[in-house]
Amino acid sequence: MDNQEYYMLIEVPKDFSQNATTLLDDTPKKLELKYVPNESYNFVSSQMGNTAMKEIQASVQKSVTETYAETMFDKIKSMGEGFATANKGAGEVDEGAGKLSEGAAQLKENLATLADRSVQFSEGLSKAGNGSKDLANGASKLNSGLAQLEEGQNKLTAGSQELQKGTNELAAGLANLQTGLHTADGKMSELNSGTTEMKEGVQQFQNKLPELAKGTKELATGAEQLNTGLGQFEEQLIAGMNETINQQLQQYMPLLQQRFSPMEIAMIKQKVEQQQSQMAEQIRSNVGKLQKGSKQLAAGSKEINKAVSGQLAPNMKSLNEGLGKVQNGQQQLQAGVHGLAEGSDQLASGTGKLQNGEKNLSEGMNKVGEKLSEAKNGSAQLATGAETLNSGLGELNSGSEKLSEGAGKLAKGSTELESGSTKLKEGTEELHEKLGEAADKANEVKAKKETYDMMAEPVKVDKEVKHHVPNYGTGIAPYFLSLGLFVGALMLTIVFPLREPAEQPSSGFRWFIGKTGIMFTAGLAQSLLVSAVLLLGLKMEVQSVPLFILTTIITSLTFMAIIQMLTTMWGNPGRFIAVLILILQLTASAGTFPLELIPTALQPFNSILPMAYSVRAFKTVISSGDFHFMWANEGVLLSIAAVCLLITCLFFKRLFKKQYNTQIVEE
Repeated sequence: MDNQEYYMLIEVPKDFSQNATTLLDDTPKKLELKYVPNESYNFVSSQMGNTAMKEIQASVQKSVTETYAETMFDKIKSMGEGFATANKGAGEVDEGAGKLSEGAAQLKENLATLADRSVQFSEGLSKAGNGSKDLANGASKLNSGLAQLEEGQNKLTAGSQELQKGTNELAAGLANLQTGLHTADGKMSELNSGTTEMKEGVQQFQNKLPELAKGTKELATGAEQLNTGLGQFEEQLIAGMNETINQQLQQYMPLLQQRFSPMEIAMIKQKVEQQQSQMAEQIRSNVGKLQKGSKQLAAGSKEINKAVSGQLAPNMKSLNEGLGKVQNGQQQLQAGVHGLAEGSDQLASGTGKLQNGEKNLSEGMNKVGEKLSEAKNGSAQLATGAETLNSGLGELNSGSEKLSEGAGKLAKGSTELESGSTKLKEGTEELHEKLGEAADKANEVKAKKETYDMMAEPVKVDKEVKHHVPNYGTGIAPYFLSLGLFVGALMLTIVFPLREPAEQPSSGFRWFIGKTGIMFTAGLAQSLLVSAVLLLGLKMEVQSVPLFILTTIITSLTFMAIIQMLTTMWGNPGRFIAVLILILQLTASAGTFPLELIPTALQPFNSILPMAYSVRAFKTVISSGDFHFMWANEGVLLSIAAVCLLITCLFFKRLFKKQYNTQIVEE
């Protein structure tokens, strides 16, 4: 190209085909063709090269696009298979979601039952607490009554001692003693009845102690089992939840890998793990509260069982035995008092017997005092145990309330879980259906070579040529024909004198006819020569051979008339004006480029330049066949020729008068 040997260069880079495979890369590279026109060598050839490059670009682009389309349809078919696989997986996910929904419903039902049972358990503990309060109050009253009884027993013992000491005074106060003994005999029945009732109450309470001990022991065992079961339930619930979520995630993983990048999939896994951790933490927190309450319940129940079995039962047994002895002593006392009352008349004679009876009475009263002291201690322990039982039941009641609250939260959470699992099942069912539809749609795509060609080149230009021009030479012929004929006429003026006659003319008109005849003969000759070369030598096709030859003759004669006029009138300056007209016609005649593309300042000259009309006439007779338009342009040429011939004729007449009339007159 530097040596002006080539008009243009088209370079195909070595990475041209490789760049075609970068369509789906992060930074795809376009296919580049390097085009280097040598515009300084020939500008028109560079413009032709531009057109050729556009055709090459369109052709290569079509081939690449067709390959892309073929690959894309292959991927659509593969995508249809993937949709079918995903549809199958979605069906399995839907089935798993159904099982999850059923499990959530069962979990909701069981947790609701647990909440109801926890409420009933809390209410039972509340009633047990109230009963323990009543037991504590009764034990306190029993202790107070035994204290009073012990005080009375002490006084009775002291009285018996005084009675023994006052045996010597018995005779003096026999009348008073007899009255007192009868009164005591009447009151002893009431005392014996009260002691009997107290013994029966203690016996009933003692009979209930095994049931109370068994109940507290079972309560402690149930609380421990509840605590253990809650721990197992916590682990099973968390493990089941994690296993279900992980299985669903693994089932969705092929679809996710198709739709998302590895980084996005990692973020999804991290989000799922965070949600699993949060849900597991909530479950552990709620179950922990339940375990804490069950532990407190077990501890309180053990304390109650320990108090009932270890301290209360033996003390109650001792109290019952003491009351039996008191009852026997009271019966004996009653019999003795009654005997005293009956034998008061014989008291004087039975002083010795009385002393023996007083001794026995004193011993029995001492035993009664001892048993009353033991009964008082037992009742104090009973009151303390009842208070401990009441306190433990209070803590157990508080734990049961927390247990009930936690069970309520679990039941509420299970409701939300059931709702979420239902929505999950609906979503997986819809996913299953949509994936099936997508697979069907993708498999319906049928592509073949015509489809690839349609996608690569969807628009086809139906070129319907009006007045076909077969080649570039035919298209440019009107311009160069006009140019050659104009230059031929101009060159004739150099070798043929247009003003000097060969001999003296007889008139100015004959002088004009002589010069014009030579010019027109040469013009006719060059037009016939050009027509022969184009029609016979170059085999150029025209719409009408006679009209083409006629147009060539009219154009040649018109140019001869114009140049004859300019050269005859002004000589070399006229020839220079003809050259200027030729130069102006090269650009303003619209022979190579359309009129709209020539410089705006030159466009007005187009209508006054003869070559513009000759080019139009030649285009018509060679290509379009619009002979009416041809005759219109040739009429303008003939008009221009007529005007130029008229001016030339007048010039010769004037020149003849000026140059030859004086000589004729003198002769």
